Formats: sequence, C-alpha cells, structure tokens
Amino acid sequence: MDTEASMQPLTTPRSRALATEAVHAGRDDLAALGLHAPPIDLSTTYPSYDSKGEAERIDTFATTGARLDGPPVYARLDNPTTARFETALARLEGTESAVSFASGMAALTAVLLARASMGLRHVIAVRPLYGCSDHLLGAGLLGTEVTWTDPAGIAEAIRPDTGLVVVETPANPTLAEVDIRAIAHSCGSVPLLVDNTFATPVLQRPVEHGARVVLHSATKYLGGHGDVMGGVVACDEEFAARLRQVRFATGGVLHPMAGYLLLRGLSTLPVRVRAASASAAELSRRLAADPRIARVHYPAVGGAMVSFEVYGDPHRVISAVRLITPAVSLGSVDTLIQHPASISHRIVDEGDRQASGVGDRLLRMSVGLEDVEDLWADLCQALSDPPARTAAGSVPESRPAGR
Repeated sequence: MDTEASMQPLTTPRSRALATEAVHAGRDDLAALGLHAPPIDLSTTYPSYDSKGEAERIDTFATTGARLDGPPVYARLDNPTTARFETALARLEGTESAVSFASGMAALTAVLLARASMGLRHVIAVRPLYGCSDHLLGAGLLGTEVTWTDPAGIAEAIRPDTGLVVVETPANPTLAEVDIRAIAHSCGSVPLLVDNTFATPVLQRPVEHGARVVLHSATKYLGGHGDVMGGVVACDEEFAARLRQVRFATGGVLHPMAGYLLLRGLSTLPVRVRAASASAAELSRRLAADPRIARVHYPAVGGAMVSFEVYGDPHRVISAVRLITPAVSLGSVDTLIQHPASISHRIVDEGDRQASGVGDRLLRMSVGLEDVEDLWADLCQALSDPPARTAAGSVPESRPAGR
C-alpha cells in the first residue's frame, strides 16, 4: 500500500442535502425489497453448500479486504445491518467508505494497528484529546511512538516512519479548535485523522478540508440516545479494506443491534444537533455573563458542548444538579455534566492534563434537548447551593471512566 497514493483527500460530491441523506442513506434499497424499516440481521454464521466458492471468497478478502460479494459468510467478516450504517455514515462524511467497530477506542486502535502493520509506528498528536485516546497513544500499548506537538510543530515532527497525525476538533474537553486545512497541508503525504465526535458531519466535514481519516465515537451524537456503543472510521476504500482486515483479525466488530440503532440515530442527527446547539450557544452566553463563572469555552463551529471554569468548587456543582445528569459520556437527548479532571481525563498525567487546559475547576456539559430555561434554572441553583457532603464530611472522589 503506497503511503502517498493511498488515503488521499476525497471530493465525493454530495447530490442531496445532509438532512435528506441522514434519512435515506443506507436505506435506498428498502422500497424495492418491500420494506420500510431496515431489517436487523442477527445471524453469526450463514449456510453455504459451495465450500470451494467460499474458500475463494475468503482468499479474496484475505488479499484485498474488500467487502465480499454475495451472501455473508460469518459475522466477524461482515453483517448486512452494520453495513447499512457504514454506508450511511460514509455518505454523511463525504467519504468512499466507512468501517464500524465495537467502540470509538476500538476504531482508533484499528487505525493505529493498520498503520503500524506497514511499519509506520510513529504518530504525531495535538493535545487535548479524549483522555483514553491520549492514554492509548502515550502508553505505547500498541507498540506505537507518539510525538506531542502544537499545530505549528507538525511539519518538523514528521519522520520517515510517521504513519498518522491525530487531532480532535473541537477537542475534548476544552473545545479548542484547530485549522484542519492548515494542518492537512503541514502533514504532506502523512494522513491526518480528525476525531469529529463533537462536531459531527452536521457542523463539519473534515475531508472537505484535507483530512484523510475521520473518527467517531458513535456512542455519542450518532447514536444520540445513550443506549448504544460503537465507533466508526470514515475514509477512502483502500484504507477501509485494511481496516476490515484488522477488524476481522482482532474481533472488534459492531453488534448488528448496535448498527441498527446507529442507523436509526443518523436519521435525526441533523435535527438533534442543531436544536441542542442552539441551546448550548444560549447557555454559553448566559454563563459568560455570570459572576460565578471564571471562563466559558464554546467553539466557533458551534455544537452542543459547553465547558466552563467555576470560581468555586466544581464538585459542588456536580453534586447539586437535579435536572441535569452528572454522568460521563455526551451527545444524548438529555443534558449531562462531568468533571474531566476526575473522570474522562483522569488517566492523563496531571502535568500534561493541566498544560492542555484541562484544569481542576473545568466542567464539561453536553447539552440535550430540554427547554433552555429549565436547564438554566438548574445550573443557577447548582452554582448557588452548598456542597453535598458524605457522612465523613468530604466530597467523594470520582474514578476514571468514559468520555
């Protein structure tokens, strides 16, 4: 696989509006099948009386990684339900293909393994990233080596064995943004991976700015209801083929029921993201004017995430919310709040965490679809209430968990 020829920026034309694609992509064949809702195929294996033919098909997959023609063989190779989700997400992101995984971390792992299998084990990354992404890169668990740098230092950091440049924009949890086009230019022939979990293709399509790989924790906005876990990588077909081979070998497959729920989630993605973003923008405006708030972070691209630093005890706010749910994760229809230094980024070294802007007084809020006035009322009382105490008189510590 030639590094420069593969994974090139894609310019797939979008013939239909995003809202239309969200509803119809991956479902275009249903009417001809006499169906309205996509079917769920839960089979793990499939009957075949032509073992010679199956051998040839499996050999083809082992060589090319291309999706098999004809009926499925085994669920670890492919599944018709998850394939619908992949088709739809690729259409929304404007890429040739997409490959789904059991989680966002499984998706990132597959990308790193695919590049490492080519002898390209060096990764350049820009902080902040999601805490577990930071840990996976920095701990060398996959035999990769990471160079942390700011965007201006990317070109200088590139080595002959550099396989990937990784950014997240808006970043988790500070919502810091980077210029994707400028970074893609600095990458040269090295593929740029953009974690687009926070923005979604509703607000930002990284391949249009030169990115070659787009990563999503599909657990978040793509699913949208806090009841499904998954990850997905949107890219060109050549790299997708390699990712399918990694997925087959490692087994990090997306369950068909999860694929069904994610496909269903995409149909309302534009409506949900735009509605939640309007509320988030309003809350960020009010928080910025509140004397109890030291600083508010809200990205120029918009979105449903707001981060803010309090003058007081952030744990006090977490313990006092009543309508808003204090919980990890994000992107659901209900509003969630968490303390990154205690949970999502606890696994990151404290010095690195602080240096990337993840301070001890920072709170991250994923705004849902509730009425903005109800959310504001809950925030106001939480910012004013005395802290909840345990019997011992101290606020309990949180442990590392999800995004």
